Parts: sequence; structure tokens; C-alpha cells
Amino acid sequence: MDLEKEDERWMREALKEAKKAFEKEEVPIGAVIVCDGLAIARAYNYTEHLNDVTAHAEMQAITSAANNLGGKYLTECTLYVTIEPCVMCAGALFWAQIGRIVFGAADPKRGFSMAGSHLLHPKTKVSKGILEEECSQLVKTFFEGKRN
Repeated sequence: MDLEKEDERWMREALKEAKKAFEKEEVPIGAVIVCDGLAIARAYNYTEHLNDVTAHAEMQAITSAANNLGGKYLTECTLYVTIEPCVMCAGALFWAQIGRIVFGAADPKRGFSMAGSHLLHPKTKVSKGILEEECSQLVKTFFEGKRN
């Protein structure tokens, strides 16, 4: 399977996680961490239910993946996340030394790229725009529902 198809496959899995967040009235962002072709962590935003501003999908997934692997470094792993990680999550991904980040939709207001890619580990590769419309639309729909 080529990389683009693989990225779409796993982003669809991250979207499933985001939809779980949506159903729980959390900001619908989902994440999956893949290592050696297997999902080793799945997560979604859980900030409202935990009353914890750090309970982003990426943070939950990093903890789960590290526990699964038995170590804190995720150098051989890829994070699939529906929305561009924020600065906090980028910092955690730096310390985890994640091998690759694939995100769906950019977040021009809070995404890490507004501060610069130096927030990530120098060896981390980034791909963006995978299923961008679907990822973006889910968040738009969520916030439209909150405004009504």
C-alpha cells in the first residue's frame, strides 16, 4: 500500500475518534498513533469530562502509546490527528521524539506552525492536508451547533 493510501486509512481511524469526542460534546479532534503498521494508541479530546486543559487527543495518545511500548520515545511511530497540533501538544511530541506527524486540517489560530516548526523534534517529519475537508467540517459543524 502506498503512503498516501496508508495515511488516508489511518486518518479515517482518527476521524472515528473525533466523532466519539463529538458525541460526548468535546471538541471533535481524534488521534491514532501507528507503529509497525499497527494502531498502538487511539484517543480523542477529553478536556471537558476530565476538567483538564491538557487532555487533548494528542496528549492522551502519547501517554497510551508510551505505555503500550513500555518507553517514552516514539521515534518509530506516526501520529495521525484530525487537526494540526497546538503548541502544547507539539512540545510533548518533541519530547516523545515522534517520528512523523500527519494532520488533516490546519489550525491557523492555535496550530504549532504559527510559532514555527522548530517546536518539533528536528527528525520529525510532517504531512498535512490528509482528508482535510472531512476533518475541518467536523469541527465547523461542532462549533456551529454550539452557537445556535
